[in-house]
Amino acid sequence: MKRKLMTALLTATMAISLLSGTTAAAEELKVILITMDSVDQHWVSVDAGAKKAAEELGGVDYQWMAPDKKDDAQQIERVNNAISAGADAIMIAANGPDAVTAALQEAVDEGIKIVYVDSPANLEAEATFSTDNEAAGKTAGEEMIKELNAQGITDGKIGIVNVNASTDTAIKREAGFRAAFEGTDFEILETQYGEGDVVKSQDIADNYITEGCVGIYGTNEGGTTGVGNAVKGNGGGVVGVGFDKSDAILSLVKDGSLLCVMAQNPDVMGYEGMKAAVAAVKGEEIPEKSVDTGVSVLNAEYLAEMETEAG
Repeated sequence: MKRKLMTALLTATMAISLLSGTTAAAEELKVILITMDSVDQHWVSVDAGAKKAAEELGGVDYQWMAPDKKDDAQQIERVNNAISAGADAIMIAANGPDAVTAALQEAVDEGIKIVYVDSPANLEAEATFSTDNEAAGKTAGEEMIKELNAQGITDGKIGIVNVNASTDTAIKREAGFRAAFEGTDFEILETQYGEGDVVKSQDIADNYITEGCVGIYGTNEGGTTGVGNAVKGNGGGVVGVGFDKSDAILSLVKDGSLLCVMAQNPDVMGYEGMKAAVAAVKGEEIPEKSVDTGVSVLNAEYLAEMETEAG
């Protein structure tokens, strides 16, 4: 209730300021971004987009809070810290759809506005900006099948290196990938979880290669990097596909260790998420409540074309 009264006072102050021709103080509006971790380049890009929008909008006290690893307890702690810090809005990429929900409900009860970026929880929010992960996962599977068929391979084992069994985005990316293989003669092995850690993911991918897999799929930045490193260490011979576009991943695509990756637009998530968060605090209408921020298929040919155009 305290937060609701503060939000009401903030809205009233803004209205008075507009009438008097003055501007509300920047510190009156506090927006905090909480991501799954602080390591992946993906989250760094979300932060950059949010920071850019905050600077353009003005009057925003912006902060990025993130666990050092994907951990539900740490993320819940960050939400509680954001509440204590007096956040007016929280932008969050939920590590899992349920674990953080109770903490977010406490924030809502305090009048704090919630906006999802990348990965939502099972709690209604002001808006969500994310990738259509199931569709993107299916595209990843289709790209792998296309390459395997081009090599004359129409059956064989396929491995999946996922983050964990609860992260909503990764679950949907796996579901879409599996859907692409329906009706084929390929055998998708039991999913293994690397927790987004590059070393763990590489060990899993190495084991898949030992089992004779013809293709391996990584569902996030750490998993994809691990898959690419394993394929490279094996001297090729396995088709690797995945998600995200860190420098390490793009290098693995360029040298052929990865066929391609589904590149999201995390900067757009952060940028649009910030605009929606500020609008929500001000009581303004948000035109679109659920926005697909899209993906691009990045392969070696595409990257070479981009470098040629840039050079």
